[in-house]
Amino acid sequence: MAVRPVDWLLGAYVAFVTGLIVLRGGVGAATPWILSGHLLFFVLLVLFQRRPPRGRLGGTLHDLYPLIVLMPFYTELGFLGMEQGAERIFANDAVVQGWEQWLFGSQISYQWIRHAPSVFWSGFLHVSYLSYYPLVVVGPILLTIRGQRPEAQRVLFTTMMAYVTCYLVFLLFPVAGPNYAFQHPTGPVRDVWSAEAVYAFLGGGSSIGTAFPSSHVAATLAAVFALWGEWKWLAAALTVPAALLVVATVYCQMHYGIDALAGIAVAVGAAIAGHRIRRHSRDSATSLAF
Repeated sequence: MAVRPVDWLLGAYVAFVTGLIVLRGGVGAATPWILSGHLLFFVLLVLFQRRPPRGRLGGTLHDLYPLIVLMPFYTELGFLGMEQGAERIFANDAVVQGWEQWLFGSQISYQWIRHAPSVFWSGFLHVSYLSYYPLVVVGPILLTIRGQRPEAQRVLFTTMMAYVTCYLVFLLFPVAGPNYAFQHPTGPVRDVWSAEAVYAFLGGGSSIGTAFPSSHVAATLAAVFALWGEWKWLAAALTVPAALLVVATVYCQMHYGIDALAGIAVAVGAAIAGHRIRRHSRDSATSLAF
């Protein structure tokens, strides 16, 4: 069974991170666990290549495993970021804040929710922020359920391109983001239930140093862009929620405005790469092993 483009992409990313950890001399007590996880990833790829061709469960896991490994990949970014030190991370924040000031004339992620406070919009946009998780996974999962495995793989490849691009920037230029750099909003806009849910969720699962570019924006838009080429009805249904998520990342003070713009740029780049892969796969009898 041929190795698929998404396997090559994620394998190259894991190999790069492994080399970076070795060159940096590890990341403290977490080093053995992270490197063991990387080894298991490659073992998993080998096992997938040896699975029975008609094994439905194994095939589904092979198709959707990129969505599963995202969480451990994201978690390890926090260890790799903190290994560089909080001083380095917040120095990078100062750089991004300078870009923000130059482009917008203010720290828009700090001022927007304070200058235009609205309990309704705060509640609605915090829900939109949480919609990131279903927005990223719904396309590949539904396409796989419908038996459209090549289409699901093309959407996943585009989405993973966006993630890997963001994650590489996080490794080399960690930025904490306004959620850490600024004081949190107070009052009714912060007390709304959806804001409480967002802060509770981030308090238990956020990795510092993963703000620029916004992977929320990049991955969500990349997934929707890819769906326009595979399942237009679903793409149309997700376009407005995706646009609201972009707004929410800034209004809710989770990302700098420049983070969101960079995320859009990453999504466009991933979509272009994914489109070329899709066009080439459709012109090829082997479909690039999708």
